[in-house]
Amino acid sequence: MNASVFDFLVTATPSPAGRLHSDRLDTPAMLARHGERAGAFEATIDRAAVAGFDSTTMGSAFLGGYQEALRALVWPIANDELASMCATEAGGGRPSAMTTTVDGDGVVRGTKTFATLGEFATRFLVIAVAGVLDDKPLLRAVWVPANAIGVTVTPLDALPFAPEIPHASVRFDDVVGQLLPGDGYTDYLKPFRTVEDLHVLAAVLGQLVRVGRVANWPNVALERLLAVFAAVRGLSGDAEANCAGVHIALGGVFDQLAALLADLEPLWESVDPETVAAWERDTPLLGVAGKVRALRLAAAWKSVSGTRSS
Repeated sequence: MNASVFDFLVTATPSPAGRLHSDRLDTPAMLARHGERAGAFEATIDRAAVAGFDSTTMGSAFLGGYQEALRALVWPIANDELASMCATEAGGGRPSAMTTTVDGDGVVRGTKTFATLGEFATRFLVIAVAGVLDDKPLLRAVWVPANAIGVTVTPLDALPFAPEIPHASVRFDDVVGQLLPGDGYTDYLKPFRTVEDLHVLAAVLGQLVRVGRVANWPNVALERLLAVFAAVRGLSGDAEANCAGVHIALGGVFDQLAALLADLEPLWESVDPETVAAWERDTPLLGVAGKVRALRLAAAWKSVSGTRSS
């Protein structure tokens, strides 16, 4: 019988606490530890929740969820690999802002200014312009080994929240990569925004279950956390991450999480001060891309407004 991630979250022994406030964590070792217990689970969303459960900070949980999101998007990625999505450039992450190019031979030229994992990535998933059609850029996705000739990685300063999440700018000077099938925007970049939301949510919920169990929160608190995770897990099984219904349901999940976090606020008094300080420091991470999600939700409702019965 397959292992139940719900049983794991309510019965597994939390991993040792480790350091909570350092931005100099051994990122590859941390993600390797995430993979040890997560490897018992097949679904990437379950693996993300397990990684979160074995995290002492939201930043560490995010990294586990981020890796599982990439695995969900582009399979396979081995447990000992660390992948990074490279889309954002100096002008932003919109296709119209991209100047990095890739030719038919997979040769990449350009600079990505904000790559999560940065210096620790073993390969980059680069979204690049392959041409123009009707005045719109045609995008392709390219796998580029981090140690390929022509790759220059420049680490960026840590952010004020979740400082253990490393970021970097990455320059590609005539770097030969592997072109992936499909459209770089509709098949990779656009769905990744939703897939990442789901997997990071799963990881954060896993971390909160850990916090609640260590601090002996009431059973009802853990029940509600697992219920929200169940909703996230259900959405992750939808084959089409870009569909309006998934975006609308995900908007409801974020609302449920916000209400639950507000209800859990008094329970943090029973949590050790270091964990509380790290959580308070890192909560802005939950609001990252909030404006983009709001626009995506509004667009989803608009797309179905003419089809709903009154």
